[in-house]
Amino acid sequence: MTTRIDARFAELKNQGRSAFITFLMAGDPDPATSLEIIKALPQAGADIIEIGMPFTDPMADGPAIQAAGLRALKGGMTLRKTLDTVRAFRKGDDATPLVLMGYYNPIYIYGVDQFLTDAKSAGVDGLIIVDLPPEEDTELCLPAMEAGLNFIRLATPTTDDRRLPAVLANTCGLCRLRHPHAGSRPRHRPKCRRRGGRYRAGRGLACQPRCRRPCHDQNRQCGG
Repeated sequence: MTTRIDARFAELKNQGRSAFITFLMAGDPDPATSLEIIKALPQAGADIIEIGMPFTDPMADGPAIQAAGLRALKGGMTLRKTLDTVRAFRKGDDATPLVLMGYYNPIYIYGVDQFLTDAKSAGVDGLIIVDLPPEEDTELCLPAMEAGLNFIRLATPTTDDRRLPAVLANTCGLCRLRHPHAGSRPRHRPKCRRRGGRYRAGRGLACQPRCRRPCHDQNRQCGG
């Protein structure tokens, strides 16, 4: 099954350019404004849009993304409303790939099967679930792939050669090379950048297809 993500990377390859992948938190600063921002991103040059699912305990995020999630939660944003945002976006744009990014707990509470059904019908193309390692693939990764969603893994510049094959085993769509403290101030990043040489990347680089040759051939710039 070819997803919007697969189709977009094929287009970009034909055009000879990299993908600009944006990130924003659903519901920040409020649901209506965040929807308008998402709608405007393709016209502003975004090739793929990552949408954060607000969560009360964002253990893998830096201060900026944590604050965005808390603002969204205080504004009443929920996982169901996040899917409603995707549905509203799809009424005017059926081409731009959308990836939901966040944590497993809200999906577990929602119900995995129901979430996958609703996410697919809403127009979601992929998932990045930062607290589900490969050892837990049966929880969500494999069911998501069976439902036709790309399951996108995160690697960091410190992911070693022993761990990387496990990270990439069921990755599909793209692989995201992520700074360990995304959303932190630049003064916290230099050490990670120095270690990122084998990926040819700093924070937020993604590569495709499936990161079989991690970022040596195709650079994808992410921004948030």
